[in-house]
Amino acid sequence: MAEDGDVVSPSPAAAWSRLRLRQSTHLRDLTDETTFSMAHLVQPVFVVEGLAAPEPIAGLGDNARHGEQDALARIGRDLEAGVRHVLLFAVPGERDDRPARFPVMAQAVRAIKTAFGDALHLWVDICLCAWTRHGHCALFDDRGGIDLGPTLASLGAAAVSAADAGADGISPSDMMDGRTASLRQALDEAGHQRVTMMSYSTKFASHFYGPFRGAADSAPRHGDRRHYQIDVRARHDALASSVRCAREGADLLMVKPGLTSLDLIDPIRTSTGRLVGAYQVSGEYASLVGLAERGFGDFDALLRETLLVFRRAGAGYVITYGARRGRTLGLAG
Repeated sequence: MAEDGDVVSPSPAAAWSRLRLRQSTHLRDLTDETTFSMAHLVQPVFVVEGLAAPEPIAGLGDNARHGEQDALARIGRDLEAGVRHVLLFAVPGERDDRPARFPVMAQAVRAIKTAFGDALHLWVDICLCAWTRHGHCALFDDRGGIDLGPTLASLGAAAVSAADAGADGISPSDMMDGRTASLRQALDEAGHQRVTMMSYSTKFASHFYGPFRGAADSAPRHGDRRHYQIDVRARHDALASSVRCAREGADLLMVKPGLTSLDLIDPIRTSTGRLVGAYQVSGEYASLVGLAERGFGDFDALLRETLLVFRRAGAGYVITYGARRGRTLGLAG
């Protein structure tokens, strides 16, 4: 009888994926399907090159942009609060039309893993929007179209740079065609077969990303991202996107935004045999902060309710700006 992981990926790819997801306590607990605890939450952290003091992120409560040293202090407090998975967003001070090196990311990864080692599973967001002058997730050719080959090469360089520096996993968010297979190949050829991939496999062109784009300085300087992110009306495209990522070697899948994609979680899991997570994006989280600030609800109660709904819908894990509040919400771990 075939195992779930074999639904879309033949051996040896499926075998490698199972091996990656079983290799550490953090990953075995993240993929546990019988409980809901701190082990199932992922906390985003923003590290900004040259930032001297923390900068609060508008709308996101106690979340801030950090310089490297302050980020280490923040992550230390998060670990004390029970956080076990961190998703790193590295923001450089300078941009390039065709970025090929990612020193700020690599330095942040090395610093975090040196300080905390195996106490946490460090995921690194892989995208080009914070690194390009135009703020898009791709490189463009002379006609203004996506230059796919060089884009995939640049994304591969970023992924390998993160892995070389000690990242436990990468999380590609760019939504380029073929990126999952390309990144898996780049990692494997660099000797990083055990580095896990948590793919933004179904990511919509949404209006709920506003606070994040300020935090990551990633708003596009022209146009929008509708020509490479998924139209919110396109259910078939949304499902097919995750199926493609699974076939190309993603270990974990994700829907984004989370609350507006609840109807897709179970169908994606059924179609792929992969664990599917949800990203409670910045606009969704900021709406809870805003309700509480205006006296329309208790923030922790609102947050707990939304997290439970993600789990009820079948989310195997949740990326949320409130992961560090999980114990306050009554989650064990």
